[in-house]
Amino acid sequence: MTADIAHELRTPLSIIVGPLDAVDEGVLPANAQTIGIMRDEAMRLSRLIEDLRTLSLADAGELSLARTPAEPGALLQRSAFAYQPAAQAAGIELAVEAPPDLPPVSVDAERMAQVLGNLLENALLHVPRGGRIVLAARPAADGVELRVQDDGPGIPPEDLELVFERLYRSDASRQRYAGGSGLGLAIAKSIVEAHGGSIQAESAPEAGTTIVVTLPVGASGAGSPA
Repeated sequence: MTADIAHELRTPLSIIVGPLDAVDEGVLPANAQTIGIMRDEAMRLSRLIEDLRTLSLADAGELSLARTPAEPGALLQRSAFAYQPAAQAAGIELAVEAPPDLPPVSVDAERMAQVLGNLLENALLHVPRGGRIVLAARPAADGVELRVQDDGPGIPPEDLELVFERLYRSDASRQRYAGGSGLGLAIAKSIVEAHGGSIQAESAPEAGTTIVVTLPVGASGAGSPA
């Protein structure tokens, strides 16, 4: 894992250092385009470092959760609103299906927004133009389920147990699904488990993918580490 992390850090650093050297040698002009490229890679590096910090805190049991009661449908609507512009730009329908009578869950709303955001970003990467993503909530035997369902290419059965592993990108189909640094699903898993919940993937090749987050109702521990 350390070697994988070093590789992920090296890529944006190389893209930043390369143009800087070229500007210093007079090969590239220090114009808006060159600065923009370096800024984008610096932001990518910053996000990767923050992702690694989140995982480190979760591993140490120090991921602070400011829990408050939240309506499952409201959590989904918030994420749908945030990602609607990206979905429209990609030609993808983004819908929310949540009955109004679901019991509230006690969660850190910001952390759950991060979970749903990671799942939506993955789905948007792999759903073709004209496709559909559904954010759904429904009761479960042990709480409430939040579901992110897409009609993309799906995940092979042999990868279903591996998609939440950190930086697991050796399989080509897994790499296409994960996108980014390969940490998004691992972070989602850490945050969900810190809430006392569970997360799993349901999929089949060419049949789309559904990520199911199950959260307990009435969880306690507001304002304390998981």
